[in-house]
Amino acid sequence: MEMAELTALLTPGGLRLLDAQDPIESTTDAAAAVSRLRKQGHSPDLVSAVVTQARLRTRAHAKFGDFAERMLFTRAGLEQATRLAVAARHAARFRDAGITAVADLGCGIGGDALGLAALGLRVEAVDADEVTAAIAAYNLAPFGDTVTVGHGTAEQFVEAAEGTSGTLGVDAVWLDPARRTAGHSETSRTRPEEWSPSLDWVLALASRVPVGVKLGPGLDRRLIPDDLEAQWVSAEGSTIELVLWSGVLAREGVRRAALVIRGDSGHELTGRADAADEPARALGAFLHEPDGAVIRARLIGDVARSLDAGMLDEHIAYLTSDAAVTSPFVSSFRVREVLPSEPRALGKALRERGVGTLEIKKRGVDVDPAVLRTKLGLGGDLSATLFLTRIGTKRVAILAERVGAAT
Repeated sequence: MEMAELTALLTPGGLRLLDAQDPIESTTDAAAAVSRLRKQGHSPDLVSAVVTQARLRTRAHAKFGDFAERMLFTRAGLEQATRLAVAARHAARFRDAGITAVADLGCGIGGDALGLAALGLRVEAVDADEVTAAIAAYNLAPFGDTVTVGHGTAEQFVEAAEGTSGTLGVDAVWLDPARRTAGHSETSRTRPEEWSPSLDWVLALASRVPVGVKLGPGLDRRLIPDDLEAQWVSAEGSTIELVLWSGVLAREGVRRAALVIRGDSGHELTGRADAADEPARALGAFLHEPDGAVIRARLIGDVARSLDAGMLDEHIAYLTSDAAVTSPFVSSFRVREVLPSEPRALGKALRERGVGTLEIKKRGVDVDPAVLRTKLGLGGDLSATLFLTRIGTKRVAILAERVGAAT
């Protein structure tokens, strides 16, 4: 969003026009709305802003639920925003550590600040992008003086605060370094030294004050200091972030954690270090796929021991057991049979079994599921899951069926 569009929108008439819009779910809906609003005589900037926001509000329901109906967004800001359910858990950690005031440095559209303020914490938020900061101020306005939002960088905030009083004026800091270039048509900054602020700057701050820092879940583990808690978070089956915690925000004796969130439920596995894997064993009656957060945290061995399961292969993150299990940390499948892995023979075997809907999972093999699916030529009425993986040097295709979603 450009500043001219935001200025046109942030008027009583502009906001009323936005609130009156029906949900916009498709390009066709958006084109119809543009045509209708232009015929009503509204300016191009206002029409563009209203239609864009109406569409973003529709998309934002997945992260913010009904709160999305009174929020504003940028496309990039919504994409990068923390889901409200996750932000609430972050905020609870600050509260439980006795923190009362937090600086949210790189606040985006205000997702994490919403969670913090909702628990009664005082928040000082800044964002380096002027439009994004203005949108965050709008989203956080219901909290009144509890939250202040400014335009600036994390480095500028810290330099100004410490230069004035020698302290930050808050108890702790939340950081979400920008890992893309500035602006709204962004490209990735892949190297930590190019982030804003850089990872080195963030870690230096974390050594002085309690910090929580949100990063991508694929961060090179060698960059994680030994004295920080590393918590990988998954939501609804997708691994969405890695959070590093320092000072009083890091839990005693915890250096690795996997938080698995499904709906309103959250389950966590913690460890003092990476867990040793269980030995590989022969394929049993059940195959278990560990949650991505568990895999990233390298706590698969702890999950295996809790389930009396073993590794399918010492280098592959699948578990197997002879008994059915229930765990929030794995998705479980009943093994039906092992089929030929060559595409032509595999397709023939699946058609003979009446399989028409096939979920394909792969690990340790170079296969494009979309390409393979077209080669299989399926058309039956049954549904199944196919695991393409390897055991030792042998490539295998395992036909299975889900035994129930993790809860």
